[in-house]
Amino acid sequence: MSEVAQGDSAREQRAEGEPAHQEPGPEARTARAVDALPHERLKAYEGRPAATEGVGKDLVNAPMIRHWCEAVGDTGPAYRGPDAIAPPTMLQAWTMGGLSGHTDRSGAFDELFALLDGAGYTSVVATDCEQEYLRPLRPGDRITFDAVIEAVSERKTTKLGTGHFVTTRMDVRADGEPAGTHRFRILKYAPAAGKAPDAREAPPERKPEPPAATARPAPRRPRPVINRDNAGFWEGVARHRLLIQRCTGCRTLRFPWLPGCSRCGSPEWDTVEASGEGTVFSYVVLHHPPFPAFDPPYAVGLIELAEGVRMVSNIVGVPYDQVRIGVPVRLAFQRVDEEYELPVFRATPGGEG
Repeated sequence: MSEVAQGDSAREQRAEGEPAHQEPGPEARTARAVDALPHERLKAYEGRPAATEGVGKDLVNAPMIRHWCEAVGDTGPAYRGPDAIAPPTMLQAWTMGGLSGHTDRSGAFDELFALLDGAGYTSVVATDCEQEYLRPLRPGDRITFDAVIEAVSERKTTKLGTGHFVTTRMDVRADGEPAGTHRFRILKYAPAAGKAPDAREAPPERKPEPPAATARPAPRRPRPVINRDNAGFWEGVARHRLLIQRCTGCRTLRFPWLPGCSRCGSPEWDTVEASGEGTVFSYVVLHHPPFPAFDPPYAVGLIELAEGVRMVSNIVGVPYDQVRIGVPVRLAFQRVDEEYELPVFRATPGGEG
């Protein structure tokens, strides 16, 4: 029996148990739509354009290169002076739509996302990107690009929920010459909390509702993605040490942790422990959107450490509306649940920059 036929059979069985006058709830409607969305239908969008003849909203320019380098703390000499180039990882920055949005999306791209939304996969999260650099970008270059829907995965179940991975490939040109390729992968998913049971499985036994007085456990903070490039940092946090990478070739300090030195290219490094002293270089106050385990409004700062590198972290110790640029802060470790601590920075009430 085909997957679609199985879904039809299950829907008929479910309908028999429902009163004739009762409309199915949102979860049931989502399950039906998902059953009617075979992978072959999604796969038909592979190879179709996601954007055509896109044009960057600005020429490659020195002010944006400077802002980028200041934000990430990259002092590489290649990005300054009369012969400056743009950092290669800015490849996507020149193609972004900004707050006014994209005007170059294709009909196929919109159709695919409308199809996924209609099937209940209304949430989206970026998962990873891959870039290939073919030539440096320089101030004055005019950026154009085309993008294609490269792949749509079969239905996958993740901790976030069930959905499909969609990969787009963008081919970037500078003044008409190939400059690089940017692959971007997202997950379009139905959140696990609202996920309906598979129509081909027996519905789970309904459990009695807990008494109204029963307190629900507090939601936990999201966990960081720990990999071989940053595992040492989190091992240091577990020991209440804030470790900064140091290139053993040119002795340059770097943060966040990277697999190689952006100044000399050496893959060899060791670490130094931060003193914990710093100042608020910049900050934002988060009011919206609300998210489980977070209690807005709260301040998130770009902290300039005494060692010269910068890192993003929460600012605690003072009300969010008393945070100011230049205020001195001190490292602290804040336990956010039974097994997880985070490095944060504590400001002193009334402290002056």
